[in-house]
Amino acid sequence: MEPHYPLFYTFHFYLFGVIALASAIAFVTRKSPVAAALWLVNTMFSLAALFIMLDAQFIGVIQVLVYAGAIMVVFVFVIMLLNLGHPSELAQARGKWWKLAAAVVGLILLAEIMVISRGGLPKSLVVAPGNNERQLEQLNAVGTIAKPLFTEYLLAFELTSVLLLVAIAGAVVLGRGRAVRAR
Repeated sequence: MEPHYPLFYTFHFYLFGVIALASAIAFVTRKSPVAAALWLVNTMFSLAALFIMLDAQFIGVIQVLVYAGAIMVVFVFVIMLLNLGHPSELAQARGKWWKLAAAVVGLILLAEIMVISRGGLPKSLVVAPGNNERQLEQLNAVGTIAKPLFTEYLLAFELTSVLLLVAIAGAVVLGRGRAVRAR
């Protein structure tokens, strides 16, 4: 039997969900990279509110500190460093083929979601009831996240950090290349 939540909780859960979806759509439809970054920050705050409502306060705080804070500062720094110019110049680089490809990829993703939702999840991906409570008792909230992150997923975690570092270095090289050509 599913638990019944108060109307106040349900209303705010759906409110933050709609805000997150609307902000994400606004993020991908903006021409200005800085405006897009601000919409992404709004999405991250809405997701953090959802995590906190789901009783995952640690993940909510990390969502704000890491993504809305550090990653977005780096993102805006790289945008300023690249000096992308006026948005109308960026719009000329886009063509109809990119929009068509994005629509095709979107339809493929929707089809995959429909197939997965009809077939159900494989039993290997379903967590046993009470598993989360046992892990919280043994490892606490931080240990529950840190243990798999630094054991099973350590390679992916490190590759992500190296990828971010390479992206920042690439932006610096591109920014310096433009500054040298401008002189």
